[in-house]
Amino acid sequence: MISYQHFHAAMKMFPVFPLVEIRKRVPNFDTRRLVEWQAKGYVIKIRNGWYAFADEPVNEQLSWYAANRIYPYSYISLETALSYYGFIPEGVFQVTSCSTLKTNRFNTPLGHFKYRHIKPSLYLGYRLLPFRNTVVKFAEPEKTLIDYLYLHPKLKHADDFVALRWNSTEINATVDFNRLRTYETYINSAALSARLDLLRAYLNAHA
Repeated sequence: MISYQHFHAAMKMFPVFPLVEIRKRVPNFDTRRLVEWQAKGYVIKIRNGWYAFADEPVNEQLSWYAANRIYPYSYISLETALSYYGFIPEGVFQVTSCSTLKTNRFNTPLGHFKYRHIKPSLYLGYRLLPFRNTVVKFAEPEKTLIDYLYLHPKLKHADDFVALRWNSTEINATVDFNRLRTYETYINSAALSARLDLLRAYLNAHA
């Protein structure tokens, strides 16, 4: 029977780890040990099949990485990315992502994770942010705006952007508008283009 010390040594390189990875690195692993170590406060269960060590420092980057890992084909975007880039004035209390899987949410010991479904053809426009010995998939500034506008069809008037209180100065300084136009052309949605026109008008009016 493997000791906790040996288990920790085998898995400590992973900020969060799935059961399938445990079985690769610890042959014949008895999952009852995870229940035992959870009870002792050594290990925390994030969601079914995903775990982390209880002594792992919980910070923003770990939450982003966990959000990427526990729900495949996802990247950080929407409100989390808007806040990160300074496009909205307030912080956010949950990690928001886009995923080609169905819309979902999980409340975990590492944070509240929310996922919005996008078509597989829209699974692009993210950068890889370094995190320890791995990376976090995080939307580019331009794709962050595209994702938000694409997923919020109720934005139909200029006043809707005023109500959002987006930081026009920061957006104008950060966003590559040629790249934004490239995404718009690629997606080829009349509804999205209409919302982008409203956004451009808002940004010009508040420049």
